[in-house]
Amino acid sequence: MKEIRFFSGKDIPLERHRVYLVRKLNLLPVEERLQKLQEAKSNLYLLHNKDIFLDMLTDSGVNALSDNQLAAMMNADDAYAGSESFYQLEAKVKELFGMDHFLPAHQGRGCEKVLSDLLVKPGDIVPMNYHFTTTKSHIVRCGGEVVELLPPESLECESNLKFKGNIDIGMLKDVFEKNHERIPFVRLEAGTNLIGGQPFSLDNLKKTSEVCRSYDTPLVLDASLLQDNLYFMKIEDPDCQDLTIREITKVVGDLCDIIYFSARKLGFARGGGIAMREGPLVVKLKELIVLNEGFHTYGGMSVKDIAAITVGLEETMDMEMISQGPLFIKYMVEELDKRGVPVVTPPGGLGCHLDAMRFVPNIPQNQYPAAALAAAVYLAGGIRGMERGTLSEDRNLDGSERFASMELLRCAMPRRVFTLSQVEFAIDRIHWLWENRELIEGLEFTLEPKILRFFVGELKPVSDWQEKIVKRFRQDFGDSL
Repeated sequence: MKEIRFFSGKDIPLERHRVYLVRKLNLLPVEERLQKLQEAKSNLYLLHNKDIFLDMLTDSGVNALSDNQLAAMMNADDAYAGSESFYQLEAKVKELFGMDHFLPAHQGRGCEKVLSDLLVKPGDIVPMNYHFTTTKSHIVRCGGEVVELLPPESLECESNLKFKGNIDIGMLKDVFEKNHERIPFVRLEAGTNLIGGQPFSLDNLKKTSEVCRSYDTPLVLDASLLQDNLYFMKIEDPDCQDLTIREITKVVGDLCDIIYFSARKLGFARGGGIAMREGPLVVKLKELIVLNEGFHTYGGMSVKDIAAITVGLEETMDMEMISQGPLFIKYMVEELDKRGVPVVTPPGGLGCHLDAMRFVPNIPQNQYPAAALAAAVYLAGGIRGMERGTLSEDRNLDGSERFASMELLRCAMPRRVFTLSQVEFAIDRIHWLWENRELIEGLEFTLEPKILRFFVGELKPVSDWQEKIVKRFRQDFGDSL
C-alpha cells in the first residue's frame, strides 16, 4: 500500500472508496437519549437501532458491502443442496488457506459450538492467548476450562508492545508438560478481541504451531479478526515485510490445523465456517454441521451471503481495502490520547478502546465501570459502544464476581461504514465526557441471566448520575444535539 501525503502536512486517514448507498441517521435530543437509555435498562444491547446515531457496538455483520459483493449476491446459485456458490467459496478458502474442506455455519459461535461439542469433554483444558465470551461459554458448557496464556505486559493498557496478542510460549510448554493428555486443542485468536483487538506475530504463530505439533495436538485459529492481524503483520512484523497479504495468509494457513471464523467480520458479509485439512474429524464435524446448522453446502446461511463472502475474502487480500479500519482506529486513538483521554495503546484492530479503570476510577468493578461509561457515552452523543469488562464475564460458581483483567469500552469501527467527520464527532463527545467524568457513577443488575448476561441483562444506575449528565450537557451545549 502506497502512502498518500497531504500537501498541507495533515496526517489523516483517507477513505479508499466512495459511497453508493446511504442511510439516514437520527440524533435524538439528549433528554430523549436519557429516556431511551432508561427504557433499555441501561443495557445498550437493548436499545432500538433507530435511537442510535453512531453504532459502534460491533464490527460483526454491520460492515459495508462492496459493489462486487452485491453483484455476486444477485448471481448466487440459490440451491438447498449442491449450490455452485458454496463450491466457489470452498475453492476460495482452499486457495487462500490451503485447507481441504470448508464447512459453513451461520456465524462464528456456530463454529465454536460444533467444535466444542466434538472436541471438549469434562476435565479438559483449552490453552489460548485470550478468551472470547462465546468461545469460553461453549467450552465451559462442555465441561472444559479455558487457560489464558498472555504475558502480563499484554494486559497493560498503555504500552508500546506491538504484538500484545502473542501467546506466552514458555507458559504453553509448561501447560503441555503438566497436562498434555487433557488438552484437546490450542486456540489462538487473531486479534484478541477483549484486550483491544491486539495482534499476534508470525514468529509467535510459528512457535505455537511447533509446540502443538510436537504433542500431536491441533492448533485452532479463530480468524474472525484476521484481516486486522494481517494488516499489522505486514506493517509491523519484520518476518512479513517482504510478503504480500496473500502470501502471509497462506503461511498462516500452513501453520494451523483448523481455522474457523465469523464472516460477519472476516469477509464483510454474514455467516461463518470451519476450514480444515483432510482427516478423521471431517466427517464427524460435517455431521454436526448438518444437525446444528443446516446442509453442509449452506450451513444456516443465505446462499447470497455465501457468494458475498467469497468476494469479501478476496477483497481481504487487498491492503488498501483492509487498511481503512486500522487507520481510522489509529486516528481516533491518537486524537483522544492527545486530549488526555485514557485509551488502549498501541491502537489495535476492531475499534478504539477506552480504559474505564482510568476514565472512571471512582467506580468499583462490582458496579461495572465499562458498562457505566458505555451508558454515559450514549448520553453524550447517541453513540453505542460495547462494554468489554466485568459485565462481559459470567460469575464464579459460588456466585461471586469474576473481575475482568481490563475494563474497556470498545468503540468499534465497522469496515467502510463511517466517515472521518463522524469519527471526529465521536472524539468530541468522548472528550467532553472526559472533562465531566466526575458525574459518572456505577450500575447494578435488576435482572441478571446466568450465561452471557451482558446481552440481555437489565441494570439501573446507583444514583441519579445519568440525569446529572443530561443537565450538564444542556449547560455546555445549549440547544444543540
